[in-house]
Amino acid sequence: MSNLQKIAFQGVPGAYSHLSCQAFCPDWEPVAYDSFSGMLRAVQNGECSYAMVPVENSTAGRVADIHHMLPESGLHIIAEHFQPVKHHLLGIKGTKISYIKEVHSHEQGLAQCRKTLERLGIEPVIHSDTAGAARDVSSWNDPSKAAIASKLAADIYGLEILMDEITDMTLNTTRFLIMQKQIKIPDTKFDNTHCTFVFSLRSVPAALYKALGGFATNGINLTKIESYMYGNQMQAVQFYVDCEGHIEQENMQLALEELKFYCLPNAVRVLGCYPSSPYRQNIK
Repeated sequence: MSNLQKIAFQGVPGAYSHLSCQAFCPDWEPVAYDSFSGMLRAVQNGECSYAMVPVENSTAGRVADIHHMLPESGLHIIAEHFQPVKHHLLGIKGTKISYIKEVHSHEQGLAQCRKTLERLGIEPVIHSDTAGAARDVSSWNDPSKAAIASKLAADIYGLEILMDEITDMTLNTTRFLIMQKQIKIPDTKFDNTHCTFVFSLRSVPAALYKALGGFATNGINLTKIESYMYGNQMQAVQFYVDCEGHIEQENMQLALEELKFYCLPNAVRVLGCYPSSPYRQNIK
């Protein structure tokens, strides 16, 4: 395993980030870290070559805090991956659903299975993460306790799947960004590419409207835009944008040039240009 490329993820073995590493790059070695900052630092200092970074979930929305960390990490986006989240009800070997009194999982995992748990009459108990809940249920060896987690977690911690795919909503997907230290720009021959960048505006009337006008006039589709506060004064707003297109194409350069006119000096930072995931073709 030591000769394999290493990819860092946040969580414990069996987490959905771990599953994403296996799905996106089965020949790389996934390495678990307790925190997002630890995961990013592992790539910064060379412990790992890549990071599998969750940024948003179709049910829960954006991943808290990660947008603040990406611009300061010094890492670059080289790819994206959409991972279906399929929750399973896991218990120790030999138990039955009728024995289960409480189920442990991350708050979002419990929320995404709320109707099923109510129908079964099982009490939800919040845990720090899904795979950690599976690990603890295995160690407790209590037939009345279960976990909501992935099939991978069941395999790792020796649990039985009592119910398959118990999520209330059938479409539950997390988008991940794969990041590394070196800039990697795809060939302009790629038909489908995405760019991600952040920016901060000057304080002038209609600045956001004017700043984004260059993307409209140059025929560039914005697929995501979010704003969030940064700094300590509750006055500075940073915008995060994903858009279709290639960073080296003329229309993208013209749009970014117009954006910079309305921004603070050096406030436009391109985080990456990368191939668009094939998954996007299924959601249009």
